Amino acid sequence: MTTTPLTPHGLHHVTAVTADARANLQFYTGVLGMRLVKKTVNQDDVTAYHLFFADSAGSPGSDLTFFQWPVPPEQPGNNSVTRTSLRIPDGTLDWWHAHLSAHGLTVTPTTRHGRPHLDFSDPEGQRLSLVQGGPHGTPWAGSSVPTDKQIHGLGPSELTLPNLFPTTRVLERAYHMTPAGTYPDPEQPTRTIHVYAMHDGGPHAELHLRIDPALPPARPGAGGVHHIALRVQDDQYHDWNTHLTSLGLRTSGEVDRHWFHSIYYREPQGILIELATDGPGFTVDEHPDHLGETLILAPFLEPRRAQIEAGLTPLS
Repeated sequence: MTTTPLTPHGLHHVTAVTADARANLQFYTGVLGMRLVKKTVNQDDVTAYHLFFADSAGSPGSDLTFFQWPVPPEQPGNNSVTRTSLRIPDGTLDWWHAHLSAHGLTVTPTTRHGRPHLDFSDPEGQRLSLVQGGPHGTPWAGSSVPTDKQIHGLGPSELTLPNLFPTTRVLERAYHMTPAGTYPDPEQPTRTIHVYAMHDGGPHAELHLRIDPALPPARPGAGGVHHIALRVQDDQYHDWNTHLTSLGLRTSGEVDRHWFHSIYYREPQGILIELATDGPGFTVDEHPDHLGETLILAPFLEPRRAQIEAGLTPLS
């Protein structure tokens, strides 16, 4: 077993739900300027597209992904991920405010954990926020957004929960995250949001826990988040499985997703948390210049390609 401390070093991806993959593709590439770096299917439900939007290179930590399911809109509430942040370059908040407003979106400037944010929602009600800072992404020459304004990657995920302790115990003991302060909830200033940091922290490596005991549980649906994934070092993957098992946690065990390797665990209040490795990466089966251009299947699904393609609606 490695002697390096087991600590996630940021968000790896966030996976959400859409009921309209075609419109979803148009919004995230056309309005937000992200690159479709992998067009595939949910490996556990091959009738559903799985679309990965990221920076030009599909860098770990830049992926916002979507399952397409024909479901009604999410009813927001407790025990869910209630906001996904995306990181933008310093000095670009005003540009993004004007850009989003020009596309008919309602944009709300606010402050979270001492950082200026722009809150808005996609056409299905997916709650998003733009925040400056963190590691730079790889610009995409084909983006609808100028290279010096493009989204770098994921920022903090906000979790809404009825209680603080059950989740923080897992974050601290299982994932070795550390408390990194609190701030008033911008939507309900009498409530407090608790920040937990991974590794050295920063906007790319935080979870924000919003506690609201009065809220009913969320009802999953389109415009909601399915799960979040945290980045782990490739050479620590097996050690993570051993560590979580040693704590008596009921995990998925090791799961090969072809582009990365995963371990899933649903924390005590219902949030599905995945650990995902950086490698092998999205270029393992596509040339970097042609990411996302064709339907790519994990090798174990390739024999079923004809059947799978027949069940999918074309995106264009």
